Amino acid sequence: MNKVFDNADEAIHDISDGATLMLGGFGLNGIPENCIAALVRKNTRDLTCISNNAGVDGFGLGLLLQTKQIKKMMSSYVGENAEFERQLLSGELEVDLIPQGTLATRIQMAGMGIPAFYTSAGYGTEIAAGKETREFEGKMYLMEKALHADFSIVKAWKGDTMGNLVFRKTTRNFSTSMAKAGTVTIAEVEELVPPGQIDPDEVHVAGVYVHRIFQGSHYEKRIERRTVKLNG
Repeated sequence: MNKVFDNADEAIHDISDGATLMLGGFGLNGIPENCIAALVRKNTRDLTCISNNAGVDGFGLGLLLQTKQIKKMMSSYVGENAEFERQLLSGELEVDLIPQGTLATRIQMAGMGIPAFYTSAGYGTEIAAGKETREFEGKMYLMEKALHADFSIVKAWKGDTMGNLVFRKTTRNFSTSMAKAGTVTIAEVEELVPPGQIDPDEVHVAGVYVHRIFQGSHYEKRIERRTVKLNG
């Protein structure tokens, strides 16, 4: 099976209107910039996007919000995007805000084949509406279901043509779990190498989970928010 594609446009060619996508990264750290840009060019509409965040205005998922290609966002943090706020308040965008630990675990459970789990996070709040609850040892818990996607899109530092991936430091964040939770997993990498060039002990996501891979380019690696302190 040849998993290597020439570029992002080819790798996302069959993502159609109404698809559910997982997009890796945390803030602007480790996001699949090339694939997001390709989705903008393709003008795929009515997307449900599962991501830790919604990017910022004019970058990351903010690009897809700007073109109104996203129908629904499932995230744990969206505080850096004014266009997201505008669309939410105007009713243009469906939003499912999920506690960060719950979001991460729902994705992990999908990759592990576990359909649901119980957590105390959100019990007694609006998040609990309509969900099954159960008591364990005197404490109440919510049942949360595993979270799957039609396509999982991640960005890694290095990958080989078999799909084995290596992430740098915190860029692995949500991406290692998302890579296992999609029907089709697409990986863009900064460096694509032949099989055998990656030490098996360094692999963070095994190639069995990755269906498509390509070497990306022109990564901006922006800082989401810079705080400085002036001396004196």
